[in-house]
Amino acid sequence: MRVLITGASGFVGQAVAKALSHKGHEIVRAVRKEQADAVVVGNIGPETNWEEPLKKCGVVIHLAARVHVMNEKSSDPMTEFRRVNVEGTAVLARQAAAAGVKRFIFLSSIKVNGEYSESGQPFTANDAPRPEDPYGISKYEAEKILQAIASETGMEVVIIRPPLVYGPGVKANFESMMHWLSMGLPIPLAAITKNRRSLVALDNLVHLIMTCLNSPNAANQTFLVSDGEDLSTAQLLERMGAEMGKPARLFYLPSALLKLGTILLNRPSTYQRLCGSLQLDITKTRQLLGWTPPVSVQEGLRRAAEGYRL
Repeated sequence: MRVLITGASGFVGQAVAKALSHKGHEIVRAVRKEQADAVVVGNIGPETNWEEPLKKCGVVIHLAARVHVMNEKSSDPMTEFRRVNVEGTAVLARQAAAAGVKRFIFLSSIKVNGEYSESGQPFTANDAPRPEDPYGISKYEAEKILQAIASETGMEVVIIRPPLVYGPGVKANFESMMHWLSMGLPIPLAAITKNRRSLVALDNLVHLIMTCLNSPNAANQTFLVSDGEDLSTAQLLERMGAEMGKPARLFYLPSALLKLGTILLNRPSTYQRLCGSLQLDITKTRQLLGWTPPVSVQEGLRRAAEGYRL
């Protein structure tokens, strides 16, 4: 079929485009800047005109978004997140429905559920949303608008909420972690063994998106996705280091001192990301779609390590 991918030049978008091409689908790549074999749509927002890229498309895979900004420069971040993630998504969805698109796959975020899960209580797709930051709030608002558009127009909407996505070419915090390991830097996280974090390998996320392309059971559903094995922070560092051939140099620092340090540095959220739990229950995804993550955590980490070395 003919499939429109937004964010086609991004980390996930490139992998999805490759998988679609391998299966013989016709791809329309929507990008912000001039690029070969792609349609330039500019910055996504309420004024974006999707008429040309949507022609004859049966499915839209909407990956483009304003994501977490480390050095936020906007004086009103919430407005900027809503402009792209809410208003931009709504305009695309309405134009897609008008163009006859049958299914709209939306990459949301586990941040819609919340920033952390309680010990032994992983998030499920049916939990009441508790987004906290502008990014999570904007993704939740986009989900609600998409569900309303689906109800009004009959266009099927599929929502996927991933946790941290890693793989060859990953950037941001995961790349920083691999850099620390490759440098052999001492890391004061040996004590963080009780928390549990869900991750999703890029190949697993792409596989789920491809499954949602045609599965009748995916229509108008929300799915959580992960590798199916959760790790503590210390385990992640140790196993990533092993795959890189750079054993993690972890040393013990009481978690209370770690928490105090992040407070003194005015980065309290860093403590939660390093020491807190964020678990996902993917039972619904497994049962409703008959889906199993094809790539294990170990294999996902190996592929990420290979990509880092290239």
